[in-house]
Amino acid sequence: MTAIAPTANGLDALERARAGDHDAFAELVEEHEAMVFSIAFHFFNDRGRAEEIAQDVFLQMYRSVGTIESRSHLVFWLRQVTSRRCIDHIRRTRLRAVSIDDIHELTGANEFRDSLLDRKVRHLIAELPEHQRVIVTLRYQEDLDPSEICRIVNLPVNTVKSHLHRALQSLRKKLGDQ
Repeated sequence: MTAIAPTANGLDALERARAGDHDAFAELVEEHEAMVFSIAFHFFNDRGRAEEIAQDVFLQMYRSVGTIESRSHLVFWLRQVTSRRCIDHIRRTRLRAVSIDDIHELTGANEFRDSLLDRKVRHLIAELPEHQRVIVTLRYQEDLDPSEICRIVNLPVNTVKSHLHRALQSLRKKLGDQ
């Protein structure tokens, strides 16, 4: 978690953004854009859609910044809105499979990764039902536990656990079949 950097007048970026400071809002976007983009990217495996979702989320944040109570509430709010936007986008377009041909690896420079396995796993995750997909993304991309995820997706914690369990079973089975 990053430290809140107050300005000379003692106000942090969120407080200044709520007061109408556009530079402070830009600071908030810059601070959180990687997280928002990452959730959408790992949901869709498509940079264009992830950028579109991120843009929509930050537009909604601009409209709603006055209702955001704290920095922790902002992070929660961004995760929730991003997850909902992803699911809404799927429901509107009714896409079930997503092309991953243009995806570039987002791994660290010194990490060894099996790119074929990574691609296969991303493809299998893209085939999961939308709630399972967003829960897997929030669990393993954002490293959230089920109690945090349940608040974001507005489902009971046991339902989140069930979706996660079924998703992992499905992924294991599909990976074992191949």
